[in-house]
Amino acid sequence: MSTEEPDLSSGGAAEAGADNGAEDRAESAAIEAVLTVATDPVPPGLLAELLEVPVEHVEELCRRLAASYEADGRGFSLVRVAGGYRFQSSENYVAYVERFVLDGAPQKLSPAALETLAVVAYKQPISRSQISAIRGVNVESVMRMLVARGYVQAVGRDEGPGQSILFGTTSMFLERLGLDSIEDLPPLGAFVPPVSTVEMLEDVLRAEPGE
Repeated sequence: MSTEEPDLSSGGAAEAGADNGAEDRAESAAIEAVLTVATDPVPPGLLAELLEVPVEHVEELCRRLAASYEADGRGFSLVRVAGGYRFQSSENYVAYVERFVLDGAPQKLSPAALETLAVVAYKQPISRSQISAIRGVNVESVMRMLVARGYVQAVGRDEGPGQSILFGTTSMFLERLGLDSIEDLPPLGAFVPPVSTVEMLEDVLRAEPGE
């Protein structure tokens, strides 16, 4: 009695490859459909659940999609930010996007707000009093504004006396900066001059005229 052997011919392999290719295209299209209607970055784990495939497969499909969009010179790209995937306009066409949204653009953050936000980003979790001590000014109103804008949120309470509210950045903050996690922030050393440079500047600025 004979049993059927698996088709190992080139034709059978080609047919299996075609089936896999069609399945990948369908799954990629499903990812595109979900991301098109999503308002927030979609975690790869959720996409894997929706497609009923491993997370690693979703990651690979997203990498392929992102590469294809870049190769085609599309006006949008697929990026990973805040722990998930989303579509965003390509950096090559930022001037056109800015022109489109200029009239309805919200007011930009003031230098004081940007400085406060930077302190929160790099020192979180941190309390209002600690931020004020670092900046040397009262930050109550600025913090209220950053919370209202959705860039900063309460993340806990200090275990010390008074149990002050501790603040940290939000997912919106990561989205706006195009970061996947807070660990992706550039190191402060890139913005702070070395000690030797600071000492030289102090010597020059404190020198008496004519010296």
